[in-house]
Amino acid sequence: MNDRVVNGIGDKDQKEGANGAKPLLRLILPSDGDLYESSLSFMEGCGLNVVRPRARRYTAVIPSLPGVEVLFQRTADITQKVEEGSAELGLTGLDRLLEYRTDENQVVPLIEDLRFGRCEFVLAVPESWLDVTSVADLADLALEFRQDGKQLRIANKYPRLLQRYLFAKGINFFTLVPASGTLEAAPTAGYADLIADLTATGTTLRENGLKTLDEGTVLVSQACLIGNPDLLAASPVGLQLARSIVELMEANLRAEPYYRLTANVRGSSAQEVSALVLSRPDLAGLRGPTVARVYNVEEQDWYSVSLLIKKDKLLEAVDHLRSCGAIDIAASQVSYLFDEHSHAYQNLFERKV
Repeated sequence: MNDRVVNGIGDKDQKEGANGAKPLLRLILPSDGDLYESSLSFMEGCGLNVVRPRARRYTAVIPSLPGVEVLFQRTADITQKVEEGSAELGLTGLDRLLEYRTDENQVVPLIEDLRFGRCEFVLAVPESWLDVTSVADLADLALEFRQDGKQLRIANKYPRLLQRYLFAKGINFFTLVPASGTLEAAPTAGYADLIADLTATGTTLRENGLKTLDEGTVLVSQACLIGNPDLLAASPVGLQLARSIVELMEANLRAEPYYRLTANVRGSSAQEVSALVLSRPDLAGLRGPTVARVYNVEEQDWYSVSLLIKKDKLLEAVDHLRSCGAIDIAASQVSYLFDEHSHAYQNLFERKV
């Protein structure tokens, strides 16, 4: 079977989208690993629900954004596909972007932190190396190996990232051992002295007799949105679709920690009510409270108070409103919180468009 078709970007797919019409914008999502389900959940939370007709199908649509086609690719291939122009946008790990990108102008991070898929690319050595606890110790050990006519062997999956890091730390004598499978067994198996691998909790490393080094974090990574500026600049309609995606993602991320509180407070004036709420500035909302007159036939001295508050301050803010005489207190989670402009889109626009 033609591999290009299996990967979901065959010749026919280049011409026609999932619904038979030529797509105006293509977005690549991971088809494997931990990022697959997380990406779909994130998209849904942003109001960009992805509809995939069949599990084995490599194309999908976003009904709320006609003209956008979603492609599913291996996470390791997404950076290359966006860079070569097979899609305008892609969602992948920051580690994959930095390792596989060959042209910094051709594929750029639009939103570097989507707040999921977090992991660390770390150096880990056998626990039996009692005298090696830091990167400085590793540098000394590499020199000792060199003086004995040997090379420190490091099993890893990201040679470009690791090599740059080691050189920056003054470690110049080593051999990188490429590995595609499980790395934790490399020192025990004898084909490497230590490893550099991704970890979310460090549990697997510890269970295999390995320890991370002080200052041995090569990179803190997470899911990110990447784009091809040249490809986006070539299509005004596609660019507007990209803006919709970026705006919704940014607004959803910005809104995540916030709740909107509304309550009714009795007072002689809006100024009096606002002063009561502002007596605790830390609980008075993102920009302060909004106070508006409540029009009631029987009682004319009620005011509606509305404010944005972070989740970790929610109950404290409720108690503060109660101390101001508030009743009918309601809380609702904010889905979107738009800034004065989309920072990601503005950066892209200024860069290429």
